[in-house]
Amino acid sequence: MCLAIPGKLIEKKDDETGIVDLGGIKKKICLTFIPSVTVGDWIIIHTGFGLEIMSEDNALEMINLLHEAKNMETKTRL
Repeated sequence: MCLAIPGKLIEKKDDETGIVDLGGIKKKICLTFIPSVTVGDWIIIHTGFGLEIMSEDNALEMINLLHEAKNMETKTRL
């Protein structure tokens, strides 16, 4: 299963690369598919590529859902 996750762009190196914050983890990603992205934007990331700019509300909702899913998985293992 593949999963795209939200991250916040904290640095734009050039038109093709940038650094995102993934909940405290900093990751270099490719921005080729979203050249209009600016620092501070929330984006969907998959396999090291930024795919789409999203609203902060949607990004935070997705992060909360991912945390809930993780907590459900942990409970079902017990």
